Amino acid sequence: MLRSRSGTPSLGDIEQVYRSRFDEYRRVATAIVGDADRARDAVQDAFATAVRKRAGFRGEGPLEAWIWRAVVNTALNQLRAAPRELPGYDRNGDTPHEDADASELRGTLKLLPERQRLALFLRYYADLDYATIATVLEISEGTVAATLHAAHGSLRRRLEEVQL
Repeated sequence: MLRSRSGTPSLGDIEQVYRSRFDEYRRVATAIVGDADRARDAVQDAFATAVRKRAGFRGEGPLEAWIWRAVVNTALNQLRAAPRELPGYDRNGDTPHEDADASELRGTLKLLPERQRLALFLRYYADLDYATIATVLEISEGTVAATLHAAHGSLRRRLEEVQL
């Protein structure tokens, strides 16, 4: 990383993260806001904020985790500012061109609490480790494990109910 002596990430540091992880940031933002265009805007806005506020980076964790937090917060703010049907769904809870199983899974995901959904998105859409998820969600690693465990249990129970 090309950090200055003060610990502030350089523009090159931020650009490197942007170029290497953009698709993952966009994928998670899309899962949160439910629309690829809004997700791209959220990622762009988050990186613009990271550039403007880079002096506020304290270096207590990886730069990438700090940017993840900005992306998640920006996507959540967009979702709250312009609520629609739940992300990625039409009024019937379906997404265009998906099979019944994917539709059931999406419907079940929308019933989870926000923290559980975010933990799942960060773990499985972005393939982040527990430490990075903990930093992004501002919780402990143990809470990440418990949150994912609870989410898996809820999904399992709800999907079993649907199949009965």
